[in-house]
Amino acid sequence: MDIRETYLSLAKWISPRILTRIADVAKKIPAVNHLIEREYAEIESEMERMLKPYKNRFPTVARIPDKGWDRERVLTDMEEIRLLEEPRWKDGYASGAVYHGDEEHIRFLCRVYELNSQSNPLHSDLWPSTAKYEAEIVSMVAGMVGADTVAEGDGKDGVCGVVTSGGTESIMLAMKTYRDWARKEKGVKKPEMVVPTTAHAAFDKAAECFGIKIRHVPVAADCRADIEATEKAINGNTIVLVGSSPSFPHGAIDPIEQLSRLARSRGIGFHTDACLGGFVLPWAEALGYEVPAFDFRLPGVTSMSIDTHKFGYASKGTSVVLYRNQGLRHFQYFKTTEWPGGVYFTPTFAGSRPGALSAACWAAMVSIGRSGYMEATRKILDTAARIKEGIRDIPDLFILGDPLWVIAFGSDNLDIYEIMEYMAERKWSLNGLQKPPCVHICITLRHAEPGVTERFLKDLRSATEHVRRSPAGKGRKLAMYGVAATFPDRRLVGEALDLFLDTLYKV
Repeated sequence: MDIRETYLSLAKWISPRILTRIADVAKKIPAVNHLIEREYAEIESEMERMLKPYKNRFPTVARIPDKGWDRERVLTDMEEIRLLEEPRWKDGYASGAVYHGDEEHIRFLCRVYELNSQSNPLHSDLWPSTAKYEAEIVSMVAGMVGADTVAEGDGKDGVCGVVTSGGTESIMLAMKTYRDWARKEKGVKKPEMVVPTTAHAAFDKAAECFGIKIRHVPVAADCRADIEATEKAINGNTIVLVGSSPSFPHGAIDPIEQLSRLARSRGIGFHTDACLGGFVLPWAEALGYEVPAFDFRLPGVTSMSIDTHKFGYASKGTSVVLYRNQGLRHFQYFKTTEWPGGVYFTPTFAGSRPGALSAACWAAMVSIGRSGYMEATRKILDTAARIKEGIRDIPDLFILGDPLWVIAFGSDNLDIYEIMEYMAERKWSLNGLQKPPCVHICITLRHAEPGVTERFLKDLRSATEHVRRSPAGKGRKLAMYGVAATFPDRRLVGEALDLFLDTLYKV
């Protein structure tokens, strides 16, 4: 992939005009140089116009107002913004992002948040209710993923965990835990983790933050982790192996049983990342779908991450990390006994946290119940089956692997990014992927609404026919969680990403 194609892959929601501008600049200079200052400034200005659509429509507030605004004015502006943004996800055009979205459910969670808006888990003496909610969330989630099978034999304490702010924190906490466990119990001074190339980028983030070397192993043709390559990557410094259930890119469930057995035989940890599938796979199995074991029923699985704010239908900002026993969880905790401010300790990275989010998570789970989750999963998997059938019927498209509801598709003959761009012009927000080039749609309850499947397949057929008739040869959409691996100079990519993130925080 050349410089132009790389920059045209930067972000699925950066406009083609801006990416083309960046690519044109990149072609003018040697790969080893930085972007030309003048050109860089022009790109920055254009990107700012694209990322800040409200700048001339609503007041910009860069300093605290001398006099506070009338509350009705605040609410009026926010309501107007909501009406502009809501159709982007409510009508089923977005891959993932909003997993429930029903108005009654949203109002219910907002009411729960209102009732608990002042609570803070850091002050359990003032809000013991939050401790109740979080303990019960952990217990309910653990019960979904085989906790009862390890109540005996792995220590009397059994499966345990904590509530976190999201999947990234759950994953990072688990990796920090294995680092500290291996340091104390095994004397490992240069820790390493072994993960499939399809594992979530949060594992790379954990490696960078906690000084853990990460070894990426390839996946097979079915998009699942390669067991032989994983075994070869293990050495005396390896502290944990990782598998996804399923992986974000292709919706593939790694061979968790074999990988966890390998980890157990080497006396190291094994983490199942079920952030995406933890609230789907148990119910899919109960509905009769073929779901391979991925949880604590397997003796080698020592930790898991499961997002409650995805298919658990809680408000954004909660996840759960689980451990096979309390001894392992203790390595996650932060404690200091010498601070002049008193003894200080936290179970997660944050100190103060919004207890209202935990309350809303608890409320979502107990109000939906097993029957509600079963019905939601049935709708999602039925919808996914119809979409998969429709994709397979479209000439020149193929589905990667054998996914249940996260459906990645590509083409050997057509530019899949051009197809994605055509779909974006018809309001679809899909996920562009790389290695190999493909696109995926994560099916949610939004897609199970009447008419959405038919609309998606109609537009996808139209997109494919359009690209087949008039290929432009310059698909412009993004592989969001990375950029082309073959790009020769990563500094240019880094500069563009820095610019993008810097622009987000401009007023």
